[in-house]
Amino acid sequence: MRTRRLGRTEVEVTELGFGSGPLGGLYEPLDDETAAGALAAAWECGIRFFDTAPHYGVGHAERRLGGFLRDLPREDFTLSTKVGRLLVPQDPAGRVDESFAVPATHRREWDFSRDGVLRCVEESLARMDTDRVDVLLLHDAERHFEAALRTGLPALAELRAQGVVGAVGAGMHDTGMLTRLVREHDVDVVMLSGRYTLLDQRAAHGLLPACAERGVSLLAASVFNSGLLATPRPSPGAYFDYAAAPPDVLRRARRIADVCASHGVSLPEAAMAFPLRHPAVAGIVVGMRSAREVRADLAAFRKDVPERLWSDLLAEGLLDPRAAP
Repeated sequence: MRTRRLGRTEVEVTELGFGSGPLGGLYEPLDDETAAGALAAAWECGIRFFDTAPHYGVGHAERRLGGFLRDLPREDFTLSTKVGRLLVPQDPAGRVDESFAVPATHRREWDFSRDGVLRCVEESLARMDTDRVDVLLLHDAERHFEAALRTGLPALAELRAQGVVGAVGAGMHDTGMLTRLVREHDVDVVMLSGRYTLLDQRAAHGLLPACAERGVSLLAASVFNSGLLATPRPSPGAYFDYAAAPPDVLRRARRIADVCASHGVSLPEAAMAFPLRHPAVAGIVVGMRSAREVRADLAAFRKDVPERLWSDLLAEGLLDPRAAP
């Protein structure tokens, strides 16, 4: 699988990255055997970029990922995690976590201070049983953006200078904040959730031009917009941005699916191919929960998408003219 470098760093990622949110029980419980099977299939398929965060299953995803990677050559893969939420132990009292289908063994505490960032990294390294990560991102800092810039980002730069991490940046969905981050600060990479997809190209307006000008790489996450683009023909009730898709969005997705079908391309195949057409996009990150999903995603990723598809989508008014040609 092809790799691309992040910004001006030496860190490289495979164009298809493994998103570990499902390993933390996103949407529904996941047993250890299925999680291990998904990771093994990803490795067998050539995926060498693995993204995680303490938030995913209050540490479950990091532990499962670390357990799999522990016996593999450290130089053979790229590992990304995030900071901003500390995990504070608590008595689960039979409760399930509010965001993931796992026991509520911890609560999350926002902290973008220097000490909070360093503690978060230390705890992540311990959970994954590793001595370093390659990519470190400020996570979901929209409501804490000024604090993240003031104290969190300098802490990331400090860790980068020490060699604990190779590339730093932020993972968010707010394109305006990420554009400011890219233009005003020394970052290597940003991870954008759901804002450069077949249905939402708002990153083409400011963020992607800023990345291109500043030599910053973008990792496109949530390329299926929470599920709406994950099937050849979206059905009523399909999720868009973590909620049921509004009727107008569902109609638009179906129109895109029709154009794709006329070229012998499925909606998921086009959704995976689209972001990588922009030169500032280094890779896409896709959540995977089973070996079957991994193999299906890889098959879609490898689809040869004809160039005419994009021009037809543009002609139908289904792509932003400012998106990659």
